[in-house]
Amino acid sequence: MRRFTALRGATLTALALSTTLTAAPARAHTARPSGIDHCTATACHFDVPPGTYDVTVRLGAATASATRVTGETRRTLLPETAVPAGGHATRSFTVDVRTPEGEPTGPDGTPGLDLALGGSAPALDAIRVTPAWHARRILLIGDSTVCDQPADPYSGWGQQLPQYLREGLSVANHADSGESTVTYLQDPRLWAAVRPLIRPGDLVLVQLAHNDKTTDEATYRANLETLVAGIRDRGGQPVLVTPVVRRWFNADGTLDNDTALLVNGLGVDHPAVIRSVAAAEDVPLIDLTAKTKQLVESLGPEASKALYLYNEKRDNTHTSVHGATVFAGLVRDELLARHLVPKGRVRV
Repeated sequence: MRRFTALRGATLTALALSTTLTAAPARAHTARPSGIDHCTATACHFDVPPGTYDVTVRLGAATASATRVTGETRRTLLPETAVPAGGHATRSFTVDVRTPEGEPTGPDGTPGLDLALGGSAPALDAIRVTPAWHARRILLIGDSTVCDQPADPYSGWGQQLPQYLREGLSVANHADSGESTVTYLQDPRLWAAVRPLIRPGDLVLVQLAHNDKTTDEATYRANLETLVAGIRDRGGQPVLVTPVVRRWFNADGTLDNDTALLVNGLGVDHPAVIRSVAAAEDVPLIDLTAKTKQLVESLGPEASKALYLYNEKRDNTHTSVHGATVFAGLVRDELLARHLVPKGRVRV
């Protein structure tokens, strides 16, 4: 059992912050100790510099509780966790703190680490934040179906992936709305900024296709190869991800072969090219197109609406929080199936 220092309050029964920051330039931590230890009944803020941090929470209260933890730009870090009356549950996760804290082309956000407590009956009993010196990272390169979306009702699957990971494995989501392989490589805030951040051993998942509507096949293939080579040059492990399908049905209940399955106006079959590059370059492949196609078709035209923003926005491309969570679960399953992450670091 981890030890916590008690701090009494009206709704927060105990709080402990242990942040001994020592110099480690490669991980963006400074030698300045953090003196902030502030939590309310619904939120916590820690004045720490950009970097990677382990967070341990003890949940529970005199009455039954159910607590979910989100952080930074609406990232779900811990799924809703039920604790019986008088009981406690300890959970740990690792979180990426950066600027900008959400999309790379978005606003900076607030400095430090911000956590929000939600769920049907949140109860935080204690919390500890420490630098994660040995955590492995999953970096994400993608578009609006992947990114940390700034506001409801939108959510990318990368925004929901952290809740499936335990302490020692973090998600650094550098996906950005509206990006294609062309624009991601060209914008200095994107590939040129992300590539130097890749460290040996990092997994780098690449899902770019939705916005390559006018990209010819040769260019699209070359752009994917450039990303793969750049990741490997930094010592990272590239993983190519085919795009999530669009919710666009034929009359017979199957998904449309072009719009839904990401074939652009030039006839470029994006998932097929991604599969081909993965095979040619010996890169692990997560075929999210095949997985989401199977799921969406099994649900059918009506039930599949809940995965997307059809009811809210008549949007058949972008996902709801529910849909992003379901799709992130498919990514989690594929990471495990391909032995890209250790089973002990994943919530199943």
